[in-house]
Amino acid sequence: MKFTHSWRRYRKTILALFFCSALTSVQAVDFMSVSDVETGMEGIAKTVIVGDTISAFDVKVLGVMKDKGPSGHLILAKFSGPVMEQTGGIAHGMSGSPVYINGKLVGAVAYGWGFADGTIGMITPIEDMVKLWNIPYEKNLTNIWSDQQLIPMKTPLMAYGFDRTSMDYFKSKLPQYNYETYDTASSSGDDIAKPLVDGGSVAALLVDGDLKLGAIGTVTYVDGNQIVAFGHPFLKHGSANYFMHNANIFTVVKSYESAFKLGSMGSEIGTVTEDRGAGIAGVSGVISSGIPMRFNLIDLDMGRDTVSNVKVIEDKEMTPTLAATSLYNMLNKTLDRSGSGTATISYTITPRNKNLKSLTRTNMFYSSDSISEKTVDEFYNVIDVLMNNRFIDYEITDIQVKTKVTQDKKTAKLIDATASSTIVSPGDTIVIDVVLEPYRGDKIVKEIFFTVPKDKPLGTYTLEVRGGGEIPLPYVLEKQKYNLTDEVIRRLKVYKDFDDLFDELQKTDTNNQIVVEFLEDGISLVNEESSTKAVKKAKLRDVEEKPSPEGIKKKKSTDDIGDGKDDDKKKEKTAVDTEYIVQGDGQFTIQVMDPRKRDKVLEKREKEAKAKAKMEHKLELEKLEHSKDSEKVSGSKNKQDVAK
Repeated sequence: MKFTHSWRRYRKTILALFFCSALTSVQAVDFMSVSDVETGMEGIAKTVIVGDTISAFDVKVLGVMKDKGPSGHLILAKFSGPVMEQTGGIAHGMSGSPVYINGKLVGAVAYGWGFADGTIGMITPIEDMVKLWNIPYEKNLTNIWSDQQLIPMKTPLMAYGFDRTSMDYFKSKLPQYNYETYDTASSSGDDIAKPLVDGGSVAALLVDGDLKLGAIGTVTYVDGNQIVAFGHPFLKHGSANYFMHNANIFTVVKSYESAFKLGSMGSEIGTVTEDRGAGIAGVSGVISSGIPMRFNLIDLDMGRDTVSNVKVIEDKEMTPTLAATSLYNMLNKTLDRSGSGTATISYTITPRNKNLKSLTRTNMFYSSDSISEKTVDEFYNVIDVLMNNRFIDYEITDIQVKTKVTQDKKTAKLIDATASSTIVSPGDTIVIDVVLEPYRGDKIVKEIFFTVPKDKPLGTYTLEVRGGGEIPLPYVLEKQKYNLTDEVIRRLKVYKDFDDLFDELQKTDTNNQIVVEFLEDGISLVNEESSTKAVKKAKLRDVEEKPSPEGIKKKKSTDDIGDGKDDDKKKEKTAVDTEYIVQGDGQFTIQVMDPRKRDKVLEKREKEAKAKAKMEHKLELEKLEHSKDSEKVSGSKNKQDVAK
């Protein structure tokens, strides 16, 4: 995974002055090399159990495990004392607790045995941890180290302001991390910036602001404005840019699996710059800008209009999920309900590079199950595509989102369409009247003007009329015929350059549009029977009675945008916005002819139509005359009957 770092990403704040003055009193600590550690040595470890008060517990060395850890040797130890009795052993969040023997810093408590009690664990040597300060920035990271018996003293994610549904969504998008998340609260002193100290608490955040999501651990060593902590990886992302915060511990929560520290994530005080096998490293007084996000969310039914702000870390793997989860959560909070609804979402994604364009997009979604989750799906996909495209590094500097939600079902079914003519020449305009039937509403007619491209080759084509989120029925049948999956189609699609990809992201049809377009060559499902009528009706399908097969998505959607294949030829298309999510589609057979031939055909059809109308008129007159004669005969007979 690629990580790009430079100090231009960070902005220095007034915190730097605070930390410079606070750190001048820090005393240097001697290190003990792992080669000098012997079985039977005793010492102490430091950590926080409640608040920010540092407590100590006893350590006894059992031995050295050669090359057992992700960064080298590990020190096997037994932990004891009142603190261990209180917590039931080493708890998650104690990772990073500094261990001292004969007054020298040996390393950090970091691992436990999978089959032993919580008082036996492993120590990561400090000499491996401080190497994190001198690692050059890299583009790729090796596979994550793992051991079936050694269990890192995990740093569970503390979630502030997130609900359970949002956390389930978050974990479903990143299952490879097997996150454990716990709800937490804020503390009265969270807004006060405090310098980090050996044995004190520290938090590494992925989301900050009105929502917070991050891990709490223990500081192992502070040297000036540099710190190392945890003693094992957090996410093992290599060079990183997490938000570094103070932390306040409420209590240690005992558990059948493993106890953990429950705490608040306080004031932002710096940046975590490295996340590797030996732990995390960071710098105090330098704040990461991350990616600021502003949400303006409106519940039209309840009259709620809320604004919230968060920032998420910039990471190609995690940013899309963190951004979508934050939006999902704030939607849940604003609506204060679950279930169905219709949402209109508009968002602007601004790149750091001023020479690149911002992406602005608006779309409508309806869900009968979870409107919050449905609303964020495309948003997630677009961020993912932008950040992971194969052409350029699209660094995001800002995201703005506005969403309006109602419980009403704002959908409309496309039930009929007529074309002014199906015999045309290049450059002609076809007027199409589309009849929509809104859910529990009166029918409405939309007039669409579709111009045949001037360079359109002569021939017979299929003109599609559809809702913007619908797959044309011929494409559905083609996919079934050849057993094509969305993944196969995605792999067959290639973009020439970033501009080509960006253009499709920007212009991909939206669900509330009526789209008129020529389908690709060779795909047709239209009744080819000739007709003498100048006005033709589209062949429509009932999307409610004949739904698309499960899993089939729109042919050109953000889900399918990737490193696949595309022809240079652009499809001719016209799209008109509506106030509804449009469902259904239909097709016309369009014959594109030379103007002279077109005129002759139309003239012939007009004559045939007039002749037919004349014949119908004649037949009507004859029928009327026959009716009158019948009435006369009937009247005469009645008179005769009366006379008798």
